[in-house]
Amino acid sequence: MVEQGQGLAGADYAVVASFFAVMISVGVFFGRRQKSTAQFFGGGKQVPWWLSGISFYMCSFSALAFVMYSALAYKYGWLPVTISWLSVPAVLLGCTLFAARWRRAAETSPLEYIERRYGNGMRQGLMWLGLPVRILDDSFKLLAIGTVVGTGMGFPLHGAIIASGLIILSYTFLGGLWAALVADFIQFFVLLLPIVVLPFLCFAKVGGVGAFIEKAPPGFFAWTADKYTWTYMLLFFLILFSNLATSWSMVQRYYSTRSEKDARKVGYFVSVLLVIGPPIFYLPAMASRLFLPALSNGQMNQVYALICKDVLPAGFMGLVIAAMFSATMSTLAGDYNAAASVLTNDFYKRMIAPDASPKRQMVAARLATALVGTPVIGITFVMQSAQGANDLFDVTNKMFGIFLPPVAIPMMLGLVTRRVSRRGGVAGLLGGIVVGLAVFVAGSRWPELRQMGTIFLSTATATLTGLALGTLLLPDDPAHGEALARFFEKVDKPSPVIEGPPARITFWPLVAGGLAFIACVLIASCLLTRPYAEVRVSVWGGAAMLAVAGAFAWLSKRQGPAE
Repeated sequence: MVEQGQGLAGADYAVVASFFAVMISVGVFFGRRQKSTAQFFGGGKQVPWWLSGISFYMCSFSALAFVMYSALAYKYGWLPVTISWLSVPAVLLGCTLFAARWRRAAETSPLEYIERRYGNGMRQGLMWLGLPVRILDDSFKLLAIGTVVGTGMGFPLHGAIIASGLIILSYTFLGGLWAALVADFIQFFVLLLPIVVLPFLCFAKVGGVGAFIEKAPPGFFAWTADKYTWTYMLLFFLILFSNLATSWSMVQRYYSTRSEKDARKVGYFVSVLLVIGPPIFYLPAMASRLFLPALSNGQMNQVYALICKDVLPAGFMGLVIAAMFSATMSTLAGDYNAAASVLTNDFYKRMIAPDASPKRQMVAARLATALVGTPVIGITFVMQSAQGANDLFDVTNKMFGIFLPPVAIPMMLGLVTRRVSRRGGVAGLLGGIVVGLAVFVAGSRWPELRQMGTIFLSTATATLTGLALGTLLLPDDPAHGEALARFFEKVDKPSPVIEGPPARITFWPLVAGGLAFIACVLIASCLLTRPYAEVRVSVWGGAAMLAVAGAFAWLSKRQGPAE
């Protein structure tokens, strides 16, 4: 049995509280600066590519990465790095094919082009199909962070769920996309410190990198293992590509930039981060195989928490908890804002109040954010209290195998080819969903049909077949053909760079102040509660964060005041 260590220290709670306070301040800061839905949902197409890139990266994973992939790293070694690196070609291919086209087609919603391409029926179908799927996925991720931090690290479970859910909702409700982007930027640096320090502490515990390599189990550095064959990798790549190329929150990061060149830079930058990140993330779990050798299968999902308890001092545990909150909060904030943009632009403005004033549109945008975020918290508690919650997790994941191909394939093809007719797109959407649901239901008798790969391939094949047959049997009439020609005239033509100087929303003081506040709380709470010898790693980590905050303060002075 592995000793779980002591509970969290007062310094840990202080650090988490300071992190939450900074997140709320971000929402308040940007809440006063949002004057239109174009800013609230699209950043006014003024977002720097590097800020969009870091936000894209932070939205691309959640606390599940700390749980499932660390368990795989403990059991198999290098395998989760291989799986994670599949995201690199997926992002590169997606940004090469679609980044510029997303920026030409979308303004304030990732679905607004669907009406021009396929008609209002398809637009409304994708909206009402996509919203519940996003809400279920976000509830799953919120429950995951609550469970990991609560069960694994001793932070109150219900408190973790409520606090993170409400805080994400508050800063996206107030500040929209800009608040989500800047919060992601701060969270990136909060995440960076413990993620970089932890491998060094783990390697020191096993006697160094050389000792780790020498004592590692046979096959620990193999690219594949067990059922995770290259066939599995190919299938998982297709799933990643479909998701990363069409996910509402990821698409926002492309079309909010100032130019098509910047939109592509987002993808290239994210690809670099995705190459660097996975080895750093999963090396601690790999090294722990040597100093936590007796973990059972049931304990493997807690391996990251056990490592932190084993090697980290007081204060730093709070920083790790904040980092894990960061990973999930970034994903959820992006989803909340993107889903609210769909609800506002594709339902409220399109179906209810097309002539609404900018002020009424902003009210609707904030209400839509609340309508998306509040059910997530409620559904999370339903999932947590439901009997057989683990089965519900499994069912939720398989639902994505049903709905992802019918949604993603028409969206992607609709941007690059005019050969698919409007009714062909609808046929592909409906055909894929019907076949996916049929395969899932049949899986109650033949369980092998409920493998995610089987469901994904079935729905993808049915979607493509529906697109082809629908287009062949139900081609566009001349009126639709003319509208389609106008749509592709816009999408095929490079769009201009936003005129004028870049936006002078000066967020460097906010970033510097937020990081400095967290760092000072970390240092002070550690020194006031523990001897320096016990918390020197935390103190020096706080000093490093203060140095980063100082660099951002210098950038703020160099940039000058906002115009």
